[in-house]
Amino acid sequence: MALIGIYEIVLAFVCFAIGCWLSNRTEIQSNWPVVGMLPSLLANVYRLHDWTLGLVEKSGGTFHFKGPWFINMDIVGTVDPANVKHMMSVNFTNYPKGSEYKEMFDIFGDGIFNTDSELWRTQRKAAVALINHERFRQFLNKVLRAKVQKGLIPVLEHVSKQGLTVDIQDLFHRFSLDITTKLVTGFDRESLSIELSDDEVAVALDNAEEVIFYRHVRPKMFWKLQRWLGLGVEKKMKIAWETMDRAAAKYIARRRQQLMEEEVAEDEFDLMGSYIKYNVGQQLFRGSKSDDEFLRDTIFSFLVAGRENSLAWFFWLLSENPQAEAKIREELNSLLPENKVHEGPQLFDLEKLNKLLYLHGALCETLRLYPPVMFEHKEPLQPDILPSGHHVDPRMKILVSTYLMGRMKSIWGEDCLEFKPERWISKADGRLVQHPPHKFMAFNAGPRTCLGKDIALLVMKIVAAILLQNYNVEVVKEHPVAPNCASIILHIKHGLMARISRRWTSN
Repeated sequence: MALIGIYEIVLAFVCFAIGCWLSNRTEIQSNWPVVGMLPSLLANVYRLHDWTLGLVEKSGGTFHFKGPWFINMDIVGTVDPANVKHMMSVNFTNYPKGSEYKEMFDIFGDGIFNTDSELWRTQRKAAVALINHERFRQFLNKVLRAKVQKGLIPVLEHVSKQGLTVDIQDLFHRFSLDITTKLVTGFDRESLSIELSDDEVAVALDNAEEVIFYRHVRPKMFWKLQRWLGLGVEKKMKIAWETMDRAAAKYIARRRQQLMEEEVAEDEFDLMGSYIKYNVGQQLFRGSKSDDEFLRDTIFSFLVAGRENSLAWFFWLLSENPQAEAKIREELNSLLPENKVHEGPQLFDLEKLNKLLYLHGALCETLRLYPPVMFEHKEPLQPDILPSGHHVDPRMKILVSTYLMGRMKSIWGEDCLEFKPERWISKADGRLVQHPPHKFMAFNAGPRTCLGKDIALLVMKIVAAILLQNYNVEVVKEHPVAPNCASIILHIKHGLMARISRRWTSN
């Protein structure tokens, strides 16, 4: 009788599974008994962008992913601008990052990108005050010029003279990470040099971004077990955490010593030095954390944000659209006296670069198609109904895909996959078109709009201008160019290999 009972149970389960499969044949994605839609997700992780694009297109812009039973893995994915505006602005207080986010992004600690409510507001207020300070703007300009003259140009000259093939994505990451580290900690890492030596901090950031991605597509109990045992990709996170702790401790100790001995130059106005000097740590955390822990979390958060840009994608897109490259060079030439156009290397006034409309449009178009941060993560505090009609509650996670939003015909038109800087310039009066942030999400939207938006665009403009005016960047055609699906940041999977040659001749 016991055997008959087992067979009956198995038969009943099989019939139930077949019934569910039959009932789901008309659905966008099969929702299996017990395991939900997880098998489809795991089977398509390697091509996640294309797979999810198909789902949101078929579902009208918002898709409900149902995870395994008894596991909190139900996710609403949306690219609907109305939903984005509702969560990011209109009903902002109901959609914090949430506890799930903080667990997944635990290496960020209590930094500004990992916090909500009063703690987030206090940190943001302090950071905004520093970034908008005139001394910080002067310090930023000084750091940018120094890194261009002593870092970027010497490396470009070396690569050009030696006829080397180089990963320009790596060069851009080194450039932006060196600048960010200087602005945040007061120290120049000098990773952008002719030697291009191994960079353990950059490796740690890459590994942390990879691990956090996998935490989004695996059940929590699975990755938490891996973390506890120190196995699989979670082992990378442990090593990354130790690396960042060591680096942050070194920066903090050195800055404290310099401030104590009054060795900091008058024109230096870095974030960490300002926080230490004015005792901001105690004000922000009111004793809930030590100052050094707060500074460590702040350093890590800003290094991740400051390193990432879409410059490699920008130069790849220009290699595929030479007419756009020619128009940018025409704009750059307009900034120089006629007899100086082919003398070099040419540097540009930072304020004048901000007036170049086509360059600005080309960078925005790159960020539309290839935003550094691929998705935003939200958790509703209270049950709500999105403008799309979807019901959400605190048991769900909501993901807004910035990457997919740039590829939706319903948002950007039939030509959404084309690289068209003209999309950002008004045909009527020739001025810049300001697309609303809930449509163009490269810098987030609402109260959490990126603090470093203007700095990021300025850095991109400087690098783009120097390379395009002074050098030819020839992308290696046979080198594969594709997004790295296993990361929360949209890197080019195998970098962008290119040859760089001078456009000017020395006297």
